[in-house]
Amino acid sequence: MDRFALYAANRLVGNAPDEAGLEILASEVCFEVLQPSLLALTGAPIEAYWNDAPLPLWTTILARPGDHISLAGKRHGWGARSYLALAGGVEVPVVLGSRGTHLSGRFGGLAGRVLRAGDLVMLREQPNDPLRRAGQAWPAEARPPYGPKPSLRFTAGPHQHCFGATSSEALAQAELRVSDHANRMGYRLDGHTVELTRLCSLPSLGVLPGVIQVPPDGKPVLLMADAQPTGGYPIIGVVCAPDLDVAAQLLPGDSLQLKPIGEDEAIEARRNYARWKATPLEPDDTVAQLALAGG
Repeated sequence: MDRFALYAANRLVGNAPDEAGLEILASEVCFEVLQPSLLALTGAPIEAYWNDAPLPLWTTILARPGDHISLAGKRHGWGARSYLALAGGVEVPVVLGSRGTHLSGRFGGLAGRVLRAGDLVMLREQPNDPLRRAGQAWPAEARPPYGPKPSLRFTAGPHQHCFGATSSEALAQAELRVSDHANRMGYRLDGHTVELTRLCSLPSLGVLPGVIQVPPDGKPVLLMADAQPTGGYPIIGVVCAPDLDVAAQLLPGDSLQLKPIGEDEAIEARRNYARWKATPLEPDDTVAQLALAGG
C-alpha cells in the first residue's frame, strides 16, 4: 500500500527495492529475533520498542538473538501501516512476478494469509558486514507529507462531460472521510455527493490505483493498491502517485481533502518523489553505538 515506506525500509537495510518485507496494520505485535538481523521499521509513527527501549523509526538497527521488536499501535492518532524490512529479504515464493500477498485471492506470501503467532519469518540471504549499515537514518524532509487530514493532489479525469461544471471544485472544497467500506482495493469516501449531469454508460476501461471513480450514487471511490484492472464508472480525477502512499496511511473514519492540480504540478510531484528516493542516508550515531555495544 505505502510503496515509499517499503522502498525506504529496504534501502535502509541494503535490500533491492522489490524484496519482500512485512506490512503491519496498526495493531499490537511482537517479534522475537532468532539470529542476528539488520532491520528497519518505516511508515506510520507507531509506538515501537527494541526490547525495553523505544525503537527508532526510519533507522537501521542490528538486532541480536533473543531481542524482541514490539509494536504497540498508533502513537499520534493517525497512521495505518508500518513496514518492517530485514536485510536479505523475506523468503517467500515469487507468484505472478511478486513476493507480495494477495489476501482476498489467498495466494502469494506465506500461504496467502496473514502472519500468525508462532510463524517463522525466514530470510532469503544473509547480509554481509551488517554493522556497516547499522545506524543509518532516512531524513525526515525526504519523506511523503504524512499526517492527519492529508491533502491528496489529483488531476482531472477523462470523463468531465459526465459531471457538473463545478463538480471537481466542489469535491475539492469538501472534507471527506474514509467510510467503513474500505479495503486494499479502494476507499469509498463519505462527506460529499458528486453531481452527475447524466448517468454515463461507459464501456469498461483500464483503471489503476489513484483513480477516483463515481458510481451512480455520487459517492466517490478512490482505488488503491489492489484495485481491479477494469471499471465502467466515470472517472472524475486521478490522485498523483506520490500521494497514494499518504492515502495508504488512512483508516475508516479518517478525514482527508482532495486538491486539484495541473499536469505540470503532477510531473513536478513525481520528480520530487524520485529525489526523495535517491536522498543520501544520515548517520544516527546513538543507534550505531547501541549496535556496536550489543543493543
